Amino acid sequence: MDRLRALEVFVEVVKRDSFARAAEALDTSPANVTRYISDLEAHLQTRLLNRSSRKMSLTSSGEALFERAKSILDDVAEAEAIVSSATMQPHGVLRINAPLSFGVLHLAPLWAKFMREYPEVQLDVALIDRVVDIVEEGYDMAVRISRTGSASNVARKLATSRNVLCASPEYIQQRGMPQTPADLLQHACIGYSYAASADEWQMLDASGASHAVKVQCVMHTNNGDTARAAALGGMGVIWQPTFLVGEDLRAGRLQRVLPDYHMADMDVLAVYPSRRHLSAKVRVMIDFLVRELAGTPWDHIA
Repeated sequence: MDRLRALEVFVEVVKRDSFARAAEALDTSPANVTRYISDLEAHLQTRLLNRSSRKMSLTSSGEALFERAKSILDDVAEAEAIVSSATMQPHGVLRINAPLSFGVLHLAPLWAKFMREYPEVQLDVALIDRVVDIVEEGYDMAVRISRTGSASNVARKLATSRNVLCASPEYIQQRGMPQTPADLLQHACIGYSYAASADEWQMLDASGASHAVKVQCVMHTNNGDTARAAALGGMGVIWQPTFLVGEDLRAGRLQRVLPDYHMADMDVLAVYPSRRHLSAKVRVMIDFLVRELAGTPWDHIA
């Protein structure tokens, strides 16, 4: 018995809840699928599936094997990808998802260079700020800005960006400079709708102690550029990543607020599905972004 093939058949049967649908997906006959499952159960000396003419379910042994078998098949696929992508010529359409502001500011200038290096790859780039399901929505990979990584996908770090509080000099001159996080309660703030903490802004002092303030927002937006424009217009205090407001801070158009406090850093990640064969086009794109985004100035904002 080909045990790896048997595990592949078993996983497909469970995922599709059908011997017939698994056979179709694997381009084989239902009889072959039945034989593989029977041989696997005989080899393991345990029943994996409870099946009748109307219903199929996993036994406790089947549940344990299913999770481990999926992991084994993922590892095999990744090992094959590492070897094959070294010799394969990258080609075809590469569908990428990225956040809007980061995509416009820092990725868009790179695409021409990538396409000159890999002329057989056609890019299809979608800029969407919400977190997409890469597999369900048909993307090959995504670029994400995250504090927590990715629980359901493989992630490779591309860069780090700091989060800062800032406002225009005109706003600070009119309303004064906050001295403590609690002072933000007396200020107009501009909230970012996709933030996990909503309007509760969390920051750390020099000793590492955490401070959380439920701010009063005069405006909410799901787009960082809109928040930046509002701050530049003197509407209030924002927190945004330095990859977005860094040039404004250097030029003096925006000014740090509470500079003795800092918010958690954000990682810029290349994310791709662990369940999918890592194609040559995805691998070269990730390597390209690692190289191009190395040494970014975003973590050097004073």
